Amino acid sequence: MSLVQKIKEVEEEMARTQKNKATSFHLGVLKAKLAKYKRELLLGPSKGAAAGTGEGFDVSKAGDARVGLIGFPSVGKSTLLTKLTGTQSEVASYEFTTLTCIPGVINYKGAKIQLLDLPGIIEGAKDGKGRGRQVIAVGRTCNLILIVLDAMKPLVHKKIIERELDGFGIRLNKQPPLISFKKKEKGGINFSHTPNVNPTHLDSETVKAICAEYKIHNADITLRGNCSVDEFIDVIEGNRIYVPCIYVLNKIDAISIEELDLLDKIPHYVPISSHLEWNLDALLDKIWEYLKLIRVYTKPKGLIPDYNEPVVIRGGEEASIETFCNHIHNSIIRQFRYALVWGSSAKHNPQRCGKDHVLADEDIVQIVKK
Repeated sequence: MSLVQKIKEVEEEMARTQKNKATSFHLGVLKAKLAKYKRELLLGPSKGAAAGTGEGFDVSKAGDARVGLIGFPSVGKSTLLTKLTGTQSEVASYEFTTLTCIPGVINYKGAKIQLLDLPGIIEGAKDGKGRGRQVIAVGRTCNLILIVLDAMKPLVHKKIIERELDGFGIRLNKQPPLISFKKKEKGGINFSHTPNVNPTHLDSETVKAICAEYKIHNADITLRGNCSVDEFIDVIEGNRIYVPCIYVLNKIDAISIEELDLLDKIPHYVPISSHLEWNLDALLDKIWEYLKLIRVYTKPKGLIPDYNEPVVIRGGEEASIETFCNHIHNSIIRQFRYALVWGSSAKHNPQRCGKDHVLADEDIVQIVKK
């Protein structure tokens, strides 16, 4: 029996099974089986052209971040790429114009953001139909995904694309599950949860059955949140990607104000018309916000800061002075003594800081070497 048939059988059995407390154990085991079969299907053959990424898909990373455009054929991805980057992707009013992955670069706030126009996705991409497998494989390398939807049929397309990406292990606008999972040599399966958690989806029996499906017989598992069976399977699989996503609602010039007001309730979305260049500034602002990029200006001793060429790094806890130094050159941190920092991350200007100090957007940094 082929993997596709096995997947179909498990999906049919899941559809037949009523969802209640008595069947949750059985459904948990079926979900684990399904995740395993899908992984085997997606990894594909290890040799030959089918396992490769395909012509035009092997695009090297460039710039400060990578953003992927994913959507059905003819939703306006190529036009959007051209308007934002000036890169000419072939544009026509018929389906399947883009057959390879077209890269472009957005220059925004001193950052270079690589934008990839991926070929139109179709239903069944996660099962290897069309070029879906290559499309989503590139999607997994992106720091942000823009799902481009046609304003005339947005919600149908949104659900299909989300299902395809989910089947390929891409989790949109989600955080990794709060589960600690450690394999060990012996001692069986130890399942526990922190005192503040009251698990309603997972119990010791279900956890052991799912582990048995993966031939895991010894592990320590601790829940730090009320996680679902699917989230536990994600942790075991370990190859899930958690990516921020913006839903770009294109062709809003073709719908009424009333319809637009209804669509305004969709979270993480930006309405645009790429053809008429409506609201592209708001989209760029949203891309910047979701990428969490920050600009840090360098200041040579005795000179004014260089405001023309900021060092662009990811914000948050990772945005340390050490990260900033490594972005310039990996030899700097070896000679690092301390840094002088001006800006919103400093308590006073300038503040003398060590390499672990976390920087904020538009900080100015002077490195003092040993």
